[in-house]
Amino acid sequence: MSPKSVVPPAPALKRSLPAPFDQIALDAGHRELLWRQLFQQISELLKSGAVSEGMSLPAERDMAQMLGVSRMTVKRCYDELRRHGAVGGRGRAGSVVQPSTAPPRVQPTLGRLKGFTEEMRELGMQASTELLVFKTARSERVASIFSRPVNAPFLHVVRIRKGDGTPMTREQAWYDLTAAPQLSEWDGSGSAYAWLAEHCRLPLSHAEQTVEAVLSSADEMRAFGYESPQPCLLFKRWTYAGVAPTMLVEYVEGTFRGDAYVYKTLLTT
Repeated sequence: MSPKSVVPPAPALKRSLPAPFDQIALDAGHRELLWRQLFQQISELLKSGAVSEGMSLPAERDMAQMLGVSRMTVKRCYDELRRHGAVGGRGRAGSVVQPSTAPPRVQPTLGRLKGFTEEMRELGMQASTELLVFKTARSERVASIFSRPVNAPFLHVVRIRKGDGTPMTREQAWYDLTAAPQLSEWDGSGSAYAWLAEHCRLPLSHAEQTVEAVLSSADEMRAFGYESPQPCLLFKRWTYAGVAPTMLVEYVEGTFRGDAYVYKTLLTT
C-alpha cells in the first residue's frame, strides 16, 4: 500500500496595513531606531493630510504584526505622538488623530492643594476665566454635602477656566456663605482660594479629591469645542478651611479635557 500523500497547508495570506498606512516601511539596518522611523513616517502622513482629523491609527498589535516589529516599538511611537498632541485616546476607537486646534498637553503634578490659577502659573501659562453662572442659590443636595440646613445660602459659580486662551476645564463650584459671607462680594474671576484667605480670613487646611473618567456632557462639548462626546477627567473636591475644627467651605466638580491633561503623581517607598 502506497503511503498516503500529505497535502502541504496553503500559505497564509499576508495581511497589509490599510491605506495610507500601507506606505510605511521600516529598515532594521538603519541607524534610526525603529520606533523613531515609525514616528517620523506617521508624522509625515499627518502633515500631508493623508491621515486626517478623526481617523484612527491601526491598533498597536495590528501595526506591530503587519510591520514585523515588537508591540513595544509601536507603543513607544504612539506615546510620542500623544505627547506631541497629534493623537489622543486609548478607548475602543484606538488612537484618534486630534484636530490641528487641539490644545497643548500639560502635565501638572498632583499632591498639593492648589487652584487652577496657580497650576497654570506653574506650567508657564496665563490663566483666564469665562464666567457663566454667579449667584446665591439654595439646594437640598448641596446643603446635605455641607451638612447645612436646607435653606442655607450657597454661592453657585460655573466657570470655564482657560490656559493661554484655550478652554481647559469647565468648573462648577459651591461655596458656603454661612462660613464665608464675604464671598458674595467676589466677582468670580481669579482664584477663589486667594479671596478666601485674604478677604474671609479663612486659610485652607486640606482637601479631599476624587478623579474619574467620564465622557463630556453637552455643556462641556460646547465649552471645549467638541463635535461629539470625548473622554474627560472629572475631579470632585471637598475643600476645608480654618484651624481645629476645620469646616467645609467649597465643593467643586471640575471637568478637565482629556486631550490636554496628563496628571503626574510622585510615589515614594
